[in-house]
Amino acid sequence: MPQILIDGRAIEATDGQTIIEAALANGITIPHFCWHPALSVAGNCRMCLVNVGSHKKDVDGSLMFDEHGVPVVNWIPKLQIACATPVAQGMIVDTTGKRTVDAQEAVMEFLLVNHPLDCPICDEAGQCKLQEYAFRHSKGKSRFQEEKVHKPKRVQLGPEIMFDGERCISCSRCIRFAEEVAEQPVLTFVRRGDKVTIETFPDTTFDSPYSMNVIDICPVGALTSIDFRFKARVWEMSFTDSICPGCARGCNIKIGVMNNEVLRAEPRTNMHVNTYWMCDHGRITTPDVINDSRTDGPMIRRNGVLVPTSWEEALSVAGDALRSSKPHDIAIIGSAFASNEDNYALHVLANHLKVTNVDFIKHNDHTFGDGTLRVNEVAPNAIGAHAVGIAPGNGGLGVDRLAERIKQGSVKVLVVLEDTLDNHSTELAAASASVDTLIVLSSRMSVTAQSATVLLPAASFAETHGTFTNILHRVQHFSPAIVTKENERYMGMQMSRWDKFGAPNDRWSQGVRRDNRAGWRILRDVLNALGSKVSWKAAADVFAELAMHVDGFKHMSYALLDKHQGVALGKGHSPDPAGIVYESHVLKPN
Repeated sequence: MPQILIDGRAIEATDGQTIIEAALANGITIPHFCWHPALSVAGNCRMCLVNVGSHKKDVDGSLMFDEHGVPVVNWIPKLQIACATPVAQGMIVDTTGKRTVDAQEAVMEFLLVNHPLDCPICDEAGQCKLQEYAFRHSKGKSRFQEEKVHKPKRVQLGPEIMFDGERCISCSRCIRFAEEVAEQPVLTFVRRGDKVTIETFPDTTFDSPYSMNVIDICPVGALTSIDFRFKARVWEMSFTDSICPGCARGCNIKIGVMNNEVLRAEPRTNMHVNTYWMCDHGRITTPDVINDSRTDGPMIRRNGVLVPTSWEEALSVAGDALRSSKPHDIAIIGSAFASNEDNYALHVLANHLKVTNVDFIKHNDHTFGDGTLRVNEVAPNAIGAHAVGIAPGNGGLGVDRLAERIKQGSVKVLVVLEDTLDNHSTELAAASASVDTLIVLSSRMSVTAQSATVLLPAASFAETHGTFTNILHRVQHFSPAIVTKENERYMGMQMSRWDKFGAPNDRWSQGVRRDNRAGWRILRDVLNALGSKVSWKAAADVFAELAMHVDGFKHMSYALLDKHQGVALGKGHSPDPAGIVYESHVLKPN
């Protein structure tokens, strides 16, 4: 493998790597706009120009050094673009010298000549590569005094994408993404010179299931989300690492929150799962799953109507119903939407009650999957639910036979975790309303939640710590992004800056704090009411017990999952390395 020097640092490169790839692999970021590790090389922006040379040799072939012992370098007369220049043995690269810095400043001045000064209204402001480089690699002034070139604004390229031609720096990232990743080559440059802009081909629209990824890779504010436009400034939001609940792929995402409301979801690099992308469905529906149709506070049914009550009374009613019933009269339904921790706590409850009628609903949509990221399993944790023991025991009945047994009067108490029974069948949903006691733990006011005898409001995945196990059997950790009445004390500085520093009379700090609790905590309280000695104090305690008792999770911990961006079942002792995490926008707040 070739050895090269970058800014005096010896680097072990790989055959076929370019300078920018070798630098990134060793923690060195060379400024760039058009290059992206998942796209072909275009060499449009010239921002990655670097000084390249080799160790100069004397007439006898010996290497030359100056009087200070520093190698004498034979520099190539012209600067080279790091994105397209392959490494070679003995190559010397200078990314910080005067020639390189002068080139970077000249490129920045050129790019800013016609760029509009609309940062105050641009959705990209605060996470803009052009802003970032204007601070780091620009003189901060321009010699251009003429009127800027005007181009089309507010052009809808697709159902989710808005284009502003004046902000575009012609990096071609979106064009290459549409062709190479989305496999819908409908974008192209039209015209030339300073009038160049991007359009869709006639009678086409950019409506790929992955179209919104061009918003993330656009280094400026030329491509923005129609759904998110003008909702918030990026520095007003908090961004929390999480997992997309849209399907069993388990794409790594960041959740953007302001006023205790999820405003957007965007992809987070994980080379083992989703690389750099996520689908539009996951991006658009994730905020709705967390914000809309939510439960808030425990409820019990009185005179046929669900009414608010205290946690103590709701847990007491649930505990009494379970305590007074025989094991074969109880059925327990786990969930492919609930975390491993919640499903494990439900498994512990089933074991304590000696209940064998345990199962969960499978969610398969054969029209949803594709050959890129989306899979037919549209719930995030079916693998995990099965792995922790949510399955019928000896002689126990599964969900397919449950409606029949309820009609026969064989099931008196039904416990449902984070799912709605009409997802399985309308017959089961109708039958569930006839049991003596229907105990529902749900974050959403679903059909089953509305039929509950006792409704225990569970926290969503965005309000608690937990793990999902994706279709690749990779266990991945997610963290709370939303404040509830339960977690407000420890969320603290994780909230967005407006939320945590807002005054009581500020409209942006009045977001609702729901009275929802983590599913494992609700089940812990039910277990303790039944005489169990469960002492979980945090989700990490549940996961630690799970890792101790379930073979596939052995040796795992939240710290290990975070370090390796997830660990495959059975590989807790030898997890895969996380790989190189490429971030397009470095100045973005965390």
